[in-house]
Amino acid sequence: MMCRVSRAAVAASVLAVVALSSACSGNKNIVPTGILEGDKYLMDRATELVAKKKWFQAREYYRQLVDNYPQSNYRPDAKLGLGDTYLGEKSAESLVLAQNEFREFLTFYPTNPRADYAQFKLGMCHFQQMLAPDRDQTETREAVAELALFVQRYPQSALQEEGRQKLRVAQTRLSESEYKVGYFYWRNKWYPGAIDRFRAVLKSDPDYPKRDAIYFHLGDSLVKMGRRAEAIPYFDRLVKEFERSEYLAKAQLALKEQPAEPAPPPAKKEAPAGLGLQESAAAREYLR
Repeated sequence: MMCRVSRAAVAASVLAVVALSSACSGNKNIVPTGILEGDKYLMDRATELVAKKKWFQAREYYRQLVDNYPQSNYRPDAKLGLGDTYLGEKSAESLVLAQNEFREFLTFYPTNPRADYAQFKLGMCHFQQMLAPDRDQTETREAVAELALFVQRYPQSALQEEGRQKLRVAQTRLSESEYKVGYFYWRNKWYPGAIDRFRAVLKSDPDYPKRDAIYFHLGDSLVKMGRRAEAIPYFDRLVKEFERSEYLAKAQLALKEQPAEPAPPPAKKEAPAGLGLQESAAAREYLR
């Protein structure tokens, strides 16, 4: 909860600062005297600066266009340009501001031909903030949500293939995080927690590339709990779906083995000691 509150507070303060700076910059006219099409001049100049990755300078021109030419045909593209300049900087603060620009574009111009671009870039704002599988996955979940929306809503977009690729990466990251928690439970013989985690991955991400590990450890957890009949289909799926896997021989052996006496269940339903920060939170969530 503290992490979410902190993110919200940072986002609010960053947006407040940019709103103030935008108001101030809107008062400065950077269009030279005698230019008849000021909006075109601003757009062309901003585009040149973006090509040179001069994000801050380009932003000044885009901002002038957005603030001073509300009826310009260039205004939607300038709005996207603002988002791109923030996204190009790749700092935590600039990514928050980029999200704001792309969300506003989708609100103000939902039927614009470049709405697909805005939705894709919104997903990428979160994608660039994803952490390692053993860290907080808030941004990963946001990336999955926004990119999935892009894939669903804009099937004809030229960005569709890239969007699907990025979505797959984000989904894999999220599934890997869940798998690591389940594996920790399996390794420490806390099989109920392991079973729940592994099944959650298969339900939410049936195309998870490393599901051979899920099949094996889920099947083994069920066997250890004395539920061999439930385990057999997972070993069978591993053998049928994966020609190569470090778990293949073990799964084939498990299918041939005779039922054994189940190991006694854990005496107490509690998480093993030594959990990391995220795993501790996951364990507490499970025990509720």
